[in-house]
Amino acid sequence: MTLISGLPAHPLLVHGVVVLVPLVSLGLVLCALWPAARRRLLWPVVVLAAAALVLTPITAETGEQLAGVLGPSPLIETHEELGETMTLVVVLLFAATMLLTGAHVLRGRGDGSGRRALTVVAAALAVVAAVGATVQTVRVGESGAEAVWTGRLP
Repeated sequence: MTLISGLPAHPLLVHGVVVLVPLVSLGLVLCALWPAARRRLLWPVVVLAAAALVLTPITAETGEQLAGVLGPSPLIETHEELGETMTLVVVLLFAATMLLTGAHVLRGRGDGSGRRALTVVAAALAVVAAVGATVQTVRVGESGAEAVWTGRLP
């Protein structure tokens, strides 16, 4: 099992995912719906989306290691099943970010109506991906919290 300063890595790394995915989602929605925000925030959102893309599978792997150490439990298995979807969800969030970025770059090169249509489609997909990623992050986090805290509080 991977440790960081003697502690299991998964509960430490998961905080990065829980912060990054909603932050990227919020930034992506702002960029999708507000052109002024897109001009200012799109590149930082791309960097944060890339960080989430790297961190999420690492977090999932450390979670699998921790689950192996803790042993079988229905709550842990539920969390593990939901957690396995997060890498795909973050890949889709990153893809939506890159699609909006591509549309933004193309739109900056001219004013063709096809580029405007691409921006509208990219923005719609970005909003859907952002909402979906945030919802799934909450679902996975809730199942993890339930696995940790069920039966531990009075």
